[in-house]
Amino acid sequence: MAVELFNDGKHIVHAFYDLVDDSAAGAVQCNQFLIADHGHGALIDPGGNMTYGGLLMDMQQYFSSKDLDYILASHPDPDIIASVNKWFVASHCKVLISSLWTRFVPHFTTGKDVSDRIIGIPDQGVRIPLGQCKIIALPAHFLHAEGNFQFYDPVSKILFSGDLGASLVPHEQAAQPVTDFDSHIKYMEGFHRRYIVSRKIGRFWGNMVRQLDIEQIVPQHGSRFVGKNVVNDFITWVETLECGVDLMTQNNYTIPA
Repeated sequence: MAVELFNDGKHIVHAFYDLVDDSAAGAVQCNQFLIADHGHGALIDPGGNMTYGGLLMDMQQYFSSKDLDYILASHPDPDIIASVNKWFVASHCKVLISSLWTRFVPHFTTGKDVSDRIIGIPDQGVRIPLGQCKIIALPAHFLHAEGNFQFYDPVSKILFSGDLGASLVPHEQAAQPVTDFDSHIKYMEGFHRRYIVSRKIGRFWGNMVRQLDIEQIVPQHGSRFVGKNVVNDFITWVETLECGVDLMTQNNYTIPA
């Protein structure tokens, strides 16, 4: 079931929190997103085969699947774009992903040459026309993938942050926004300490996103951050978190007994 994050009648943002039931399928919970603007559409991190049917049905309310313009992929993990071959068949969409990963996308397809439908995003990012708006692909390298992008929608003022902000909350809690940031940290901390490369990168990211007008930060796993206060709390937390290589010592690199 779709959760409506924004709707002004012409620009609509839906999030999907329940297309993968981690307790039933044994798969990690993950979120998918649809942006529709004046009859055009983009899917952000549409996921694998388990999510395809639900997304396809929802988008038909706003435009035919043939009119899907883009799949916007933050990085090339299976829970991000494993369903890409189905979208290539069902639509004329193009996939936008870091230029580092364009040659990995065909591994999710049947082997047919789809190179003309895969567009590499340069390291510095790009503005992507969609209907009457432009979605901004923001550099988010090493948060966690080497070539990684987040997507900012200036109409809804939503930052789709990929794995940054991911939380391992109970399945039924994922669709609910964070109401108490301090109590939510326990659901994020372990993931971020392992998957985010360093505090240095977190500071660079914070400097960048503080220049944007953000009402919501919506990760690809778990709960979203709604309202400027909790958005600021999250940015500050990322900027100050020791993680990744900050925590590594020689003890992490020893020959097994």
